[in-house]
Amino acid sequence: MLTMEDILKQSTTRFAAGEIVKGRVIEVHGKDVLVDIGYKSEGLVPMHEFSKDNPPKVGDEIEVFIEVLETAEGMVVLSHEQAEFKRNWDKINSIGQEGGVIAGKITSVVKGGLIVNIGVEAFLPSSQVDVVPPRDLNALVGQTFEFKIVKINQERQNIVLSRRELIEAERSTRRVELLSKMTPGDIIKGTVKNITDFGAFIDLNGLDGLLHVTDMSWGRINHPSEMVSVGQSLDVVVLDINKDKERVSLGLKQKTQNPWDLIESKFSVGTKIKGKVVNLVSYGAFVELEPGVEGLVHASELSWTKRDPKPGDILKAGQEIEAVVLGVNKEEQKISLSLKKLEKNPWDSAMEKYSVGSVVKGIARNLTSYGVFVELEEGIDGMIHVSDLSWTRKINHPMELIKKGQEVEAKVLEVDRDNQRISIGVKQLGQDPWQQIDSLYKLGDLVTGKVTKLASFGAFIGLDHDMDGLVHISQVSEERIEKIKDHLKAGQDVTARVIKVDKVDRRIGLSIKAAHYNEEQLRKEAEQLDSLKPGEDLVALEHAFDEARVQKRDSAE
Repeated sequence: MLTMEDILKQSTTRFAAGEIVKGRVIEVHGKDVLVDIGYKSEGLVPMHEFSKDNPPKVGDEIEVFIEVLETAEGMVVLSHEQAEFKRNWDKINSIGQEGGVIAGKITSVVKGGLIVNIGVEAFLPSSQVDVVPPRDLNALVGQTFEFKIVKINQERQNIVLSRRELIEAERSTRRVELLSKMTPGDIIKGTVKNITDFGAFIDLNGLDGLLHVTDMSWGRINHPSEMVSVGQSLDVVVLDINKDKERVSLGLKQKTQNPWDLIESKFSVGTKIKGKVVNLVSYGAFVELEPGVEGLVHASELSWTKRDPKPGDILKAGQEIEAVVLGVNKEEQKISLSLKKLEKNPWDSAMEKYSVGSVVKGIARNLTSYGVFVELEEGIDGMIHVSDLSWTRKINHPMELIKKGQEVEAKVLEVDRDNQRISIGVKQLGQDPWQQIDSLYKLGDLVTGKVTKLASFGAFIGLDHDMDGLVHISQVSEERIEKIKDHLKAGQDVTARVIKVDKVDRRIGLSIKAAHYNEEQLRKEAEQLDSLKPGEDLVALEHAFDEARVQKRDSAE
């Protein structure tokens, strides 16, 4: 039976599809809930529309939405879910129009953001979750926050939320407060927000400050990530504040004393120190002596003996080494170090070890157009000038006599310790044959030798005593010769007669055609030579020597 209260409610309640009315649960069975709304017949609400955590019980008063007032069977079709949605939507509309804030629970992660239950489902873009978008959105599922309604689509009944705008508004308030209270020298807490190549941005709970890489450590840093990581909590020093631009410069190294303040007392010139190689460059090696203090071992200070040493060939990054302090510049924060000063300079004893006149042996290390560098010991070379290779031969390039890697014996000619040079010579091992040329070769002597080189003007013949003679093309045959190569070959044995000995220019002229002259022919040849004016004899032969020298130089170049 209806009570008087029910009759009064029924008289004021409008029963029509689309309306929200109150009803009482009178029965719960299976998949349906039977609800009395005070109409002539009860209505059914599907069980799945209720929360599993708070299922309906008989006697509960609930709001329902009338979907169908009366079916063909006379039943009323109700919806509890639709009633809540409509009530919440109306509430959200009023809040949204006022730009209000609403609380909600994050229920799931979807493409591009999160779904938030604020009575109805709303969308929270990932860019609007926080000032710095979180890496893992799933970690937020189940959490409740306040959100600002930024967009409502009435037709589609879509809602877009933002938590970031609320956070930024709060940060803006805090930022103004921080800037008004903060002064240089303050030590404040912050969290590393972002890392770049030039430094790290620190969140000061409402205000971002820049911790530049140069203010992170007194020592060398290749990248800020070596010192800090995103999310790390730090105590930093306020270095500078620009209130107009809301910029704050921060420091980390300023929390400790600059190690260079006492540098001169710690690292005096001439002392031995220990350190670790932290960086290798083409011109030297940087060595960390203590945190924030580095010294440079220049390439020229790596070794007494190694030529043009490359730092990477001698030292390795991370290696612990000993060095000698050469100089300290506190203003420029530079310390010069030396490795070679740990050892004795081998050139200090070079004067005694390689005295002038002593004979030495070594390996031909390098050949140049002007001489040969002979390694006498590691780091010490002797140089043989091309003019000191032979008393007798015209040497245009050392390779004519010496090969790279060949063992060479020579005599020490000069030692220059200051310039670290030792001059040595090969020809000085023996006597100059031209000093006794009169006893070795006379005009008219018959000699034998091998053709060593052909030229357009004649042929060079290798003689005894390591000497050369030249047969001019006119002295090969009685007949006129156009091309010397048609008559002589390199390596060919020949017999010739000495027809000229020039002590001043050190030249020996030979004649093959005169080799077999009899006494009468030689007499006539001598008479012919005697009849020539002074300086006119064998002019062609002299020109041949000059031409030979030019051709040798050109071929060497």
